[in-house]
Amino acid sequence: MPSVPSEPQLNLACFTPLLPLAVAMHSPSLVGPLVLLFTGYTFAIQVQFRDCEIELVEPSLPKKMAWVDPRLRGGQMLDIIYEPLRGEPLNAIISGLSNPEILTDHGFKEYSRSIGFSDECLGLHLGGHQYADLGDGLGVRSQQLIMRQTWRQHIPFWGTTCWESFNGGNHFRAWQQNGTLADTKAWFLAVSQELTGYKDHHNLVEDGYNVGRDLLVARALARDALWEADVVWVQGLLDPGIKGVNHRIPLDGLVAVITVGKRKNVSAQFRSLWSLLRVLLPFLPL
Repeated sequence: MPSVPSEPQLNLACFTPLLPLAVAMHSPSLVGPLVLLFTGYTFAIQVQFRDCEIELVEPSLPKKMAWVDPRLRGGQMLDIIYEPLRGEPLNAIISGLSNPEILTDHGFKEYSRSIGFSDECLGLHLGGHQYADLGDGLGVRSQQLIMRQTWRQHIPFWGTTCWESFNGGNHFRAWQQNGTLADTKAWFLAVSQELTGYKDHHNLVEDGYNVGRDLLVARALARDALWEADVVWVQGLLDPGIKGVNHRIPLDGLVAVITVGKRKNVSAQFRSLWSLLRVLLPFLPL
């Protein structure tokens, strides 16, 4: 009488990067795919049950993703300042499903200018750099961009980021998720609101991370001649509270995921005096 093969035993260590996970066990002769749904992403794993042997195919991401949780590949949602145990939250994401122009360095800068942010005063950065690991295979790397609030509505004709550098305001650092392990092209932003006043502007307001993020979202959602945006609020990427957070300022745990699209039937033209001045005076942070 032939022996009956025992039920296959799964080594759950193989699935550690994909936990939590539910696997439906079938008869030993079944050959079939298991589709695992994990934090919004789909991984296809071909599992073969033949005489208790299991063959796993390397999981792969879909070709077009909005963003990938950095923690899946060893990254984190707090950036790194002076040491790995302290950082600022990556509390806003510009989705990889946004208009392709937004997903380039130049296009993202132009979009940031359209919602009231621009380069640092005269292109000079006097503060320290911050670092982030987006879990995309590129490891820990320095900030790619820092953009500061402009003050055009308050200081006509000289409302550049020079005033924010002097007097404080909203600003963000940005990193793009574009490594081989997660090439979504999404921008991860660390947004915060600084105190006003020359002596205190490097410190943050009492609820600085949440306030800074909300102000950026409000500007993104405001009606613009060229761009339109949708926002989805995501829980679970950041822990509420102050654990590991710079300045010990509490977080509400929410991350704003913003998808930016271009309005239809928009002609290519200068939309404002500021756009013209940026071309004529490229050295100014307009």
